[in-house]
Amino acid sequence: MDTLKIGNVSLTWLSGGVTYLDGGAMFGVVPKGLWSKKYPANDKNQIELPTDPILIQMNGKYILVESGLGKGKLTGKQLRNYGVTKESEVEESLQLLGVAPESIDFVLMTHMHFDHACGLTKLVNGQYISTFPNAQIITSQVEWDELRNPNIRSKNTYWRENWEAVESQVVPFEEKWEFGAITMIHTGGHSDGHSILLIEDGGETCIHMADLMATHAHQNVLWVMAYDDYPMTSIAGKQKWLSLGLEKNAWFTFYHDAFYRAVKWDKDGKQLVASIKREQ
Repeated sequence: MDTLKIGNVSLTWLSGGVTYLDGGAMFGVVPKGLWSKKYPANDKNQIELPTDPILIQMNGKYILVESGLGKGKLTGKQLRNYGVTKESEVEESLQLLGVAPESIDFVLMTHMHFDHACGLTKLVNGQYISTFPNAQIITSQVEWDELRNPNIRSKNTYWRENWEAVESQVVPFEEKWEFGAITMIHTGGHSDGHSILLIEDGGETCIHMADLMATHAHQNVLWVMAYDDYPMTSIAGKQKWLSLGLEKNAWFTFYHDAFYRAVKWDKDGKQLVASIKREQ
């Protein structure tokens, strides 16, 4: 499994599933002639987008970032529409690391769209139960409110089966949530309640921008998804956090990138100076 160390904080990518979505939707108004040079599409104009959670080990705690695509929850039609070629193997990944789902202390949900939140629950004997029954599930208050009362646009991605069984575990926050070296910060943009993660330890920095910068190819601040509910907020968030990361020589980590787990750019953001490639 791919790993990254930030000071004494260990990050390990798990196998959370693989989707293929329309490249045009993923890059919004950017012409295909530009984005396809950085992130190639297949003959259906789809691009590969893994849904791989990150297991953080820190101070004797197990912290999961996102939950994967889940297993056995999508219909045949959904599997086709979302181009799913592999469902989640998060529990199997944890088993290889000697970690039980019951041992997860926190699940940090940058937002609760289905491709991030399906792994929070699983179907057992016809009922949805919590996959990580002893974890606190952390997300922004704005996200938690919209999840339970979605609008006409967001109801297609906020599903009851992903939250009703874990409602008692959810701990929402207002502007930020802190635990040791981790700070979770509400940004809005991709969704109104979207958040990012900042990890700082031992003089090193990591920024997980989640779907504000879903892949390395989304580095340009103007390259935002058609899926973003508030694109100008996404642009402002990217400007702020990319600038901070470049100043701090930070690692940028990804949930969806098919090629890189994490990258560092030079101070001008022009060239990659370090990377952790995703195992294929």
